[in-house]
Amino acid sequence: MPDPVISVEAMRSWETASWEQGVDRTGVIDQVGCAIADWLRPQLKGKPPALILAGKGHNGDDGRAAATHLGSDQTRLLEVWDPEESVAELEAHLSATPTAIVDCLFGIGLNRPLNPSWSRFIQIINESGTGPVVSIDVPSGLDAETGETMGAAVEADFTLTIGAPKRGLLTHNALKYTGYLRVLSNIGLMPMVHKSDLYFSSETDFRSQAFRKRPSDHKRTNGHLWLLAGSAGYHGAAVLATRSALRAQTGLVTLVTMPETYSPVAAQLQQAMVRPWPPSPPALASATAILIGPGLADPELPDPVVTQTINVWKRSPLPVIVDASALAWIPPSRTPFSSIRIITPHPGEAARLLGCQARDIEHDRIAALRKLSRTFGQCWVVLKGTHTLVGRSQGPVYVNATGNPGLAQGGSGDVLAGFAAGLIAQPRLQPDVLLTLRRAVWQHGAAADQLADQRSNWIIEDLPEALFV
Repeated sequence: MPDPVISVEAMRSWETASWEQGVDRTGVIDQVGCAIADWLRPQLKGKPPALILAGKGHNGDDGRAAATHLGSDQTRLLEVWDPEESVAELEAHLSATPTAIVDCLFGIGLNRPLNPSWSRFIQIINESGTGPVVSIDVPSGLDAETGETMGAAVEADFTLTIGAPKRGLLTHNALKYTGYLRVLSNIGLMPMVHKSDLYFSSETDFRSQAFRKRPSDHKRTNGHLWLLAGSAGYHGAAVLATRSALRAQTGLVTLVTMPETYSPVAAQLQQAMVRPWPPSPPALASATAILIGPGLADPELPDPVVTQTINVWKRSPLPVIVDASALAWIPPSRTPFSSIRIITPHPGEAARLLGCQARDIEHDRIAALRKLSRTFGQCWVVLKGTHTLVGRSQGPVYVNATGNPGLAQGGSGDVLAGFAAGLIAQPRLQPDVLLTLRRAVWQHGAAADQLADQRSNWIIEDLPEALFV
């Protein structure tokens, strides 16, 4: 089940209710320590130990439990009661270049600004150049409710939040400190009862029967995706999107590209059918979904390309996904579409669609997503970025939990658009559009995480090869 994004008050209420039901606090701390150790262990294999910084509260108890589970060969534990007294020890440990720094100094209970000694201690961590820095539950010094700092805060590469994600960790101001957010949800508390309009996707959400192949499947039952992509100078986007659609195991894929890009694109694609613009009428006859946009950035595109995009967006009974440059062509509509419509903007594109600045989008990404959906016919929106959001004007919005900085390369969005469209083109995956889009976004990030585990210099051309359904 997806984890609801909750307030600090709701987290405390959940814990209190668990204690009242007889849940053992010591047992929960031990489970948290075990979960932290399980997450860290693959990062530490064959490398120097991690440095765990444990404060005097329950957050520190989590760190001490993790150190116990990992053992002395994989960790060095520094218990920090007084930052002034511990600075020399901290610097000595950092000089040994630990594989990771695990921040368990303060949790969600911090309710006052840090004094200068603590601020200096945290500054040393942030300036150490040792990484990754992994904060447990919340980066120390960050208010988990508001996302504001208490004068200073640990700048984590990853935050392993306990039980459920807290709202403050997903604000734009918090992003510098939380890094990539991961949830350690199975910690022994009673079942979650709190509801939310914002949820954090979990890998277990995608164990749906709909994603499983059936012995009776054939290429026609698995759908036919039609792509309009690629123009002079941007033929690679068409190739990336098409290859990614094929990785979704769509039954048939037809790519229509501009005449000047037909030869270089067709030469790189064996399985897909490739046609030059303008497409002959049969090209769309058997389609089950349409993707328009990757690589259509040539300013000399024929006007009919834009006209056809608008007509398809407004009138096609098929699911239509619009990405990249084609986002600028679709008209606003307050009337909800009766068929599936999906847009996949990054913050800059979203800002242009709404007539504002990218910083306005980042300030409140959830509000921006809902406004985009309302503006464009209640369409589904995949708002890309760190922790990509999926949703529309009403109903829950889902936060993606996978991905890493390696996705900040040209072509990443083309891969996502192609893979998502390849899934949406499959008729059995169309009834639950939200789940299918979430799966596409999750797998896109998970594939990047897999590549990052294998090597640091992977490129976007590797990404389609790592995708799987």
